[in-house]
Amino acid sequence: MPTALPPPAPEVRAEAARRLDALAKPLGALGRLEELAAWWSACAGRCPADPPAAVRAVILAGDHGVSSDGVSAYPREVTAAMVRALVGGEAGASVLARQHGVALRVLDLAVDADLSDLPGVTDHKVRRSSGALDREDALTAAETATALAVGARVATEEIAAGADLLVVGDLGIGNTTPATALVAASLGAAAEQVVGRGTGIDDARLAHKTAVVERALERARDRVADPVQRLAALGSADLAAGVGLLVAAARARVPVLLDGIVPVAELLVAEDLQPGVVAWCAAGHRSTEPAQRLALEKLGLEPVLDLGLRLGEGTGALTALPVLRSAALLLRDMALLADLAP
Repeated sequence: MPTALPPPAPEVRAEAARRLDALAKPLGALGRLEELAAWWSACAGRCPADPPAAVRAVILAGDHGVSSDGVSAYPREVTAAMVRALVGGEAGASVLARQHGVALRVLDLAVDADLSDLPGVTDHKVRRSSGALDREDALTAAETATALAVGARVATEEIAAGADLLVVGDLGIGNTTPATALVAASLGAAAEQVVGRGTGIDDARLAHKTAVVERALERARDRVADPVQRLAALGSADLAAGVGLLVAAARARVPVLLDGIVPVAELLVAEDLQPGVVAWCAAGHRSTEPAQRLALEKLGLEPVLDLGLRLGEGTGALTALPVLRSAALLLRDMALLADLAP
């Protein structure tokens, strides 16, 4: 197992905790904002730290073999249409990124369509769709390695562009199925414990989706202990790229604000691949997926928001961003009680 990465500066976190206690307020009166402020200061390596300003969001898109088998309420053609909506500035993540001054980048890792007319979007495409994971591996070993490397390269590019915080989002019809399978395999959970309704499937499709995940876990059971083989068997090119991005960001000591079930599933695998990644991540929101709840408990992460969101695209993390900025501003600009005392 590789050596664990160092966590965000413990001494700065302790300094932030002392400053929070000294602010002009009752102890603990800012609730979870205090935890966020201390985490952000530790990641930045100084106290107080300026709020995240150069925020860059990466939305990783791909189609999935299981999406042809009735695990989603929508056809896979929606994936390509939503990539175009993101590029055109009309998708939910586009609206929020514009509102909050976030640079948004969408990448086609495995969309089952030709999107080559979109400049830069297909530069890192690995394949068209991933394999149907209940019957075959999602990726070959070579494709898995390529996707992991793409994620690391993209993280490096975004950091070189000045990012002080990364947001990771996802896009792809059917992508909660591989994400759920990865969570189940990572935690040793049964399919019925983790499978959720994704885009809003009915009871019959939920039962079918559960059976698909059960078959996938049974097929891959001898290989899931290895995180790279787990990705090949049960993941997808876009999820593998997300794992590579998270590991590279943590190694570069750049924090990441996660979205819903898909990035959290990626984090479980990333933490197995490179211990210590989780300390550099914050959970933007609690999704409606039971797999995300179990994964967050395992990772020790408490989401910033709990609004019943299930859109993906990074929308939950982007909605949480102003809360993180507020926490940093309060720690930096709020008066100290000692300065107000007569």
